[in-house]
Amino acid sequence: MEPSTGTSDFRRQVRFYLLDHETYLGKAIDVSLLVLNLVFVAVYVAQTYPVSAATTTFLWRLEVAIGVVFAVEYALRLYAAADRWAEFSNGYTMVDLVAIVPTFALVALPVSAVPFNVGFLRVLRVIRVLRFYRFTDDAEFFFGTIDDNTLRALKLLLTVLVLFFASAGLFYSVESTVNPDVETFGDAFYYVVVTVSTVGFGDIIPATAAGRWVTVAAILAGIIVIPWQAGKIVKEWRTRDKVDVTCPDCGLCAHDADATHCKACGHLIYQEYDSRE
Repeated sequence: MEPSTGTSDFRRQVRFYLLDHETYLGKAIDVSLLVLNLVFVAVYVAQTYPVSAATTTFLWRLEVAIGVVFAVEYALRLYAAADRWAEFSNGYTMVDLVAIVPTFALVALPVSAVPFNVGFLRVLRVIRVLRFYRFTDDAEFFFGTIDDNTLRALKLLLTVLVLFFASAGLFYSVESTVNPDVETFGDAFYYVVVTVSTVGFGDIIPATAAGRWVTVAAILAGIIVIPWQAGKIVKEWRTRDKVDVTCPDCGLCAHDADATHCKACGHLIYQEYDSRE
């Protein structure tokens, strides 16, 4: 148990505001982190386009500045956590760390080592899009509380966008240097969308073995992950009007609201319902 000291009180206060969605400060932190995350991802995309040297320098400084903010957030989450090991091993926290590692690695590496590592670091930078999942950890947001069905639909939409974005980032990383048809992130994103959606116009094709494997992985992920997420939503919609009553004979759960007999075995069950409905 933590001693009742000013330090422990400060830790609890930090933990509260990092998790809070109701107070003005808690909402401000949520909105700020969400906006910075959007900018962080947008910077990665913008850096794949031909821009002036001044713009390139500005984007790099902006990336480092946001990376510093996220590093501070990461350190505060570990510092304030009741169980620091549990927080460190949490999936969201590990994604937070991996998302900022490439930026600081590029800062720390000597210039002579950068050409040998920039490709690998570029691939890792794609992971920063996974930070958005932290905002769907529960049904409470800075604008209020949403119902479970809306939360599941939001997670499905986010899963689709993350799948497209991550696949496009990986495809761009392995193809941009050798494939003349993949010059920007937009080209890679276009290719992934038409490929995963099975339209397949054929105007862009992989030029490397790695590009083909990324394509295969994206298609398999689209076939498996998206229907799985959608199935959870459909299942919830189908069972949301059920009553949590268990048949004493066969054990079937979740009966219709006006059921008097079990639909599986026909055993008499009693459910109280309003005949005026």
